[in-house]
Amino acid sequence: MNLEKFERYPLTFGPTPIEHLPRLSDALGGKVQIYAKREDCNSGLAFGGNKLRKLEYIVPDAIASGADTLVSIGGVQSNHTRMVAATAAKIGMKCVVVQEKWVPHYDAVYDRVGNILLTRLMGADSRLVDDGFDIGIRKSWEDAMDSVRDAGGVPYGIPAGASVHKYGGLGYVGFAEEVKAQEAELGFKFDYIIVCVVTGSTQAGMIVGFAAQDRADRVIGIDASGTLEQTRAQVRQIVDQTAEIVELGRRVSDGEIVINPDYAYPAYGVPSEETNDAIRLAAKTEAMITDPVYEGKSMQGMIDLVRKGQFEDGAKVLYAHLGGAPALNGYSYYYKDG
Repeated sequence: MNLEKFERYPLTFGPTPIEHLPRLSDALGGKVQIYAKREDCNSGLAFGGNKLRKLEYIVPDAIASGADTLVSIGGVQSNHTRMVAATAAKIGMKCVVVQEKWVPHYDAVYDRVGNILLTRLMGADSRLVDDGFDIGIRKSWEDAMDSVRDAGGVPYGIPAGASVHKYGGLGYVGFAEEVKAQEAELGFKFDYIIVCVVTGSTQAGMIVGFAAQDRADRVIGIDASGTLEQTRAQVRQIVDQTAEIVELGRRVSDGEIVINPDYAYPAYGVPSEETNDAIRLAAKTEAMITDPVYEGKSMQGMIDLVRKGQFEDGAKVLYAHLGGAPALNGYSYYYKDG
């Protein structure tokens, strides 16, 4: 596999730490040891998160294209648009982000706090659009690119989650290589890796990276999109594209793409009571802050799978904490009493 041939623009601090979570492990019976890879602490740029690992491989292409404006899209409380805004500020470009009404959630300050507040603070032109949830390419995004051109600018389009971009999977191929190096230092291998999946490139990159180590099927994607067939198809597409450009040398089988759909309810961006209980448990045992859109649902999934005995006694589970805590502010009503 060849990741070195791709140019990378550093936006992160380097390898992210792996932290043992003993109190959470004990709270779940102590038979499975849980660790977290802290992608949420990966950078000084606006609270960081998984999208930066992807953007490091996209920025060189944006600069080479002669663009002056990054254009992207997400929901109102999108972590991704926050990270695109941060990246634009860091590299000295302008930024336009379309924020669509992907979430049927009506907290009074939802569109004024958390991720969207930070996005605006960093100088991005944040445009609220009343369209519903979809992980694919959107007309509103195309319109935003046209508006930059009409104003004499040169846009560089970054799709939702940086996912269906030719380099969208590369950052998480690197994640798998990083985990392998850290396992050598730790003296053991993780039996499972738990990751949230919505637009797909985080898990897809991991799948390709761990496929090179013949353990891609140990990456368990917890779906938070609620659009399982579309998400699975998009992950498949990104896996194939990424495997080809990094020269994996073989096709990744369907059995190596593991996505669990059981925790996405009631809808994308809307936490169930079980999601909220998981957020509280991680916070109270480890002071690890997860959010109702992404990490709360993957935390819920991991907790439930441990409780159901899905993992053998003595298993070591690595939870990929992708960031997203600023979104909590847009859901204050759920957590005002803790």
